[in-house]
Amino acid sequence: MSTAAQALAIAIAVMLGSVWLMESFFYRHPRLYPMFLLERRDFDAVRLWIVNLGFYNLTTGIALALGVVLARTGHVPQGEALVAFTAGQHVFLALVLLATERRLWLNTLLEGVPAAVLLLLVLL
Repeated sequence: MSTAAQALAIAIAVMLGSVWLMESFFYRHPRLYPMFLLERRDFDAVRLWIVNLGFYNLTTGIALALGVVLARTGHVPQGEALVAFTAGQHVFLALVLLATERRLWLNTLLEGVPAAVLLLLVLL
């Protein structure tokens, strides 16, 4: 796995860690309302899903970091497979997000474009 792919995988993992914090702990903050299309009255209704999604993003970030660790410690095929799968998963999920809520197009770009670049770097 190239150094560029490793660096991008770690950058995405850090970004997913930030998303985990926002979704799991700070989703009630007024500055995040537009990002999640939330309003105060929706908090209790969405808590179960948004917190779960946050932890999903955390484990995905961990998978990316683990893939890099595997690749750097001599388990290159396993590390590349883990990073490629995770990147491909995020490209797919970005497309699902765009198809289900077009108003979140920026979120789609932030999730999908880096993941697509990472996937290309790993596969080529």
